[in-house]
Amino acid sequence: MEGVGWFAAIVIGGLAGWLAGKLMDMRFGVLMNIVIGIVGAVVANAAFESANIHVADGWLGFLVTGFVGSCLLLFLAKLVRR
Repeated sequence: MEGVGWFAAIVIGGLAGWLAGKLMDMRFGVLMNIVIGIVGAVVANAAFESANIHVADGWLGFLVTGFVGSCLLLFLAKLVRR
């Protein structure tokens, strides 16, 4: 989360979750997609940093990692939901 504050991380993570929900056509509701986006952004950012994968700096990198993390979490949530 280097270069991104906590408030911006929440907003960007929410945007990433909303975009991932639209892309994957998930019917969890907007609020749940935003929460999954925030969690996915934090998890994917930590995973990418530990694997030494550097996407980009600032909000754009956080958006990309959040989107990837959100897609993975939404996919897992879909599997669990069945």
